Amino acid sequence: MSTQIPADLKYAKSHEWSRITADTAIVGITDHAQHELTDIVFVELPAVGRVVKAGEACAVVESVKTASDIYAPLSGEVVEVNKAVTDNPALVNTDSYAAGWFFKLKLAAPTESALLLSPDQYRQQIGG
Repeated sequence: MSTQIPADLKYAKSHEWSRITADTAIVGITDHAQHELTDIVFVELPAVGRVVKAGEACAVVESVKTASDIYAPLSGEVVEVNKAVTDNPALVNTDSYAAGWFFKLKLAAPTESALLLSPDQYRQQIGG
């Protein structure tokens, strides 16, 4: 099965994706990451109002295999979290780029997005 890598997103080397519009970004983990983790059974999201720096661990996912930190791909303030994934962590496995998103950031430095990977760069990183 080939990994999905949507063309409209930017990617962190640590396997988070960002859908950036103006000064906000929706963040989640990639299809590749959820495949590696297998069945996700728990998601802990950052608190609304938390300020994060790019590269900072700010969430946790637990699968039947392991627990993994999720890193903020960009700096900013968490303005919304996706309660649906805390209620139903399997959404991350079944729909990682839509219903399985984690949180929204109000960006502190929108220019940071230039440091993220393009879809082609991410595909090369994971050997896709």
